[in-house]
Amino acid sequence: MGLDFLLAYLCTMQTEELAGLIPQDFPDNARVWVYQSSRAFIEKEATEINEQLYQFYSQWQSHGTPVRGWAKLLFRQFVVVIADETEDMVSGCSTDSSVRVIKSIERQYDVNFFDRMMITFLIKSKAEMLPFNQVQYAIDKGYINKDTLLFNNVAVHSKQDLNDKWLVPLRESWLGNRVTITDQTSS
Repeated sequence: MGLDFLLAYLCTMQTEELAGLIPQDFPDNARVWVYQSSRAFIEKEATEINEQLYQFYSQWQSHGTPVRGWAKLLFRQFVVVIADETEDMVSGCSTDSSVRVIKSIERQYDVNFFDRMMITFLIKSKAEMLPFNQVQYAIDKGYINKDTLLFNNVAVHSKQDLNDKWLVPLRESWLGNRVTITDQTSS
């Protein structure tokens, strides 16, 4: 069994685990928003946040029409919001209402969900953040490599993207061609 096969298998396994975390009864083209927190939440906070998210999406509306939605904190660090737009499109006002919930969580827990300069990798089954300007150093020191799984937040716009493009090896992400990657394969 070659190393490339093993790495492909591990990535597939992680993707299958991810698919088990999100609802399967939404269509692949359901709209998705991913908000990355500036830190992981402890269990008590995660429970409180998931309750707030449930309260939001169970009452979510677009111009008076209920939105079939879902939202949850995943990996204790990412709020993922899904909206099924097969019946009705999500309006700007209803999108704004979801952002207000995210901003409220930010204030309540003193976090930032809008810092795009933090990059998160899955290392030993745990989400680990690095400032963008330290990624090359982490590669050079062997902390991460071309096969380290990256949360590819910028590539996610639909449920299909969430399943297929959110958790990818660094080399296959938008960041892959912005760093110098050696042939190391540890981590």
